[in-house]
Amino acid sequence: MAASFPETAISTERLLLRPLEDGDAPALAELMADELVHAWTDFPQPFTETHAVEWARTLAPAHRAAGRGITFTVTEHLTQRVVGAVELRNTDWRLRTTEICYVTAPWARGEGYAPEGVLGVAQWLFEDRGFLRLELRTAAGNTAGQQVAQKVGCISEGVLRSAWIVRGGEPGGAPGESRSDLILWSLLPEDMEVPAGYGWADEPYLLRD
Repeated sequence: MAASFPETAISTERLLLRPLEDGDAPALAELMADELVHAWTDFPQPFTETHAVEWARTLAPAHRAAGRGITFTVTEHLTQRVVGAVELRNTDWRLRTTEICYVTAPWARGEGYAPEGVLGVAQWLFEDRGFLRLELRTAAGNTAGQQVAQKVGCISEGVLRSAWIVRGGEPGGAPGESRSDLILWSLLPEDMEVPAGYGWADEPYLLRD
């Protein structure tokens, strides 16, 4: 049987990262309709509530069970609003490495939620799961994604040339698709300077019926 992540929740100072639920569908569909999410990610477009429910019920559980990674809905502690999603993918259990991807709702940008969520997942990976390397890839034009990588302490390791497709052209540009370089970032346990207030739930988070 393949190694896999436990079904769990991660708590940070302002955020709860938990398994996807059917009730997240409206918020996720609205989030995925954003121009920047459309351009910089590979989520299906248009992304409907039906897609979100399938993601929660089938795709995310299968992704975790197969050992490929784990997917979290990111919510605010204070309001329980969905502020984004975080996914670990391309996990290598022998090397103890994985890749992190994240999206943030347009209304929640500029609040530091993306770095906080990434740091929470990184701490959980390194301290609780024994991982040794976290990777992140950002399109060359995705300056917001690059700022997140820098804020959490990632090191830029180089450029993967023409390794991505930007849909709709670059945001605000002409319609279509264009090739893009990817910047490869990495975070190791010794790179982290974790602020006070971070932690994670010790008990598995159970999906509601």
